[in-house]
Amino acid sequence: MEQAHTQLVEQLRQRLTAADNMPLYLKFAETVKAAVRSGILPQGNILPGERDLSQLTGVSRITVRKAMQALEDEGVVTRSRGYGTQINNTFEYFLKEARGFSQQVILRGKKPDTLWVNKRVVQCDAEVAGQLKLPVNSDVFLLKRIRYVDEDAVSIEESYVPGELIADADDIGVSLYDYFRSRNIIPQRTRSRVSARMPDSEFQAHIKLETPVPVLVIKQVAFDPQNQPIEYSISYCRSDLYVFVCEE
Repeated sequence: MEQAHTQLVEQLRQRLTAADNMPLYLKFAETVKAAVRSGILPQGNILPGERDLSQLTGVSRITVRKAMQALEDEGVVTRSRGYGTQINNTFEYFLKEARGFSQQVILRGKKPDTLWVNKRVVQCDAEVAGQLKLPVNSDVFLLKRIRYVDEDAVSIEESYVPGELIADADDIGVSLYDYFRSRNIIPQRTRSRVSARMPDSEFQAHIKLETPVPVLVIKQVAFDPQNQPIEYSISYCRSDLYVFVCEE
């Protein structure tokens, strides 16, 4: 058994015997996600089979199967008959979830990061004004950053936020939505449109790829509980690392 799996099994044994009320399959799934996040399980790694994991950890195959189903539902692993269970090298982003990029990444057992390119006030054009329900040339914050998942640059994102919703842009860390919540601004739902194009020179400069891949362009508006738009974002995403999911 390879070293990564030996470490995983040891962590599973410790977690599964811990005295708390969390269901065993969730303990199992959370431990696998933690191993992915810490780098113990690299992307592309093939996990031992359900029978082996059951025998090595002392839990039933039903428990292992439920854990793997939960991990597959969250996009952490991919399971295929005859091939096994593999740690994903793609990131599933749920368009219907008003959680924000960073929280979705964390929930899937991965590490988010952000490199800020720009934080400044600009006068919005007609497109941004229409999406945010503002007069043309209103002051909005332009927040531009490069997004990372497990240290891989995956997207460039431009966000436009009404000026009154941000007191000090320097207070925004990795997550804009965490900043919103600190000011009692609660993202409730999103509306998204997805298209595709080939990468331009700016994308290639920020996200260096040996071979150009198509770019997914995600235009998304986030709304608060009163159905007021609080952010209009345009994200340019690597199609080889992103899978976008839209569920009713």
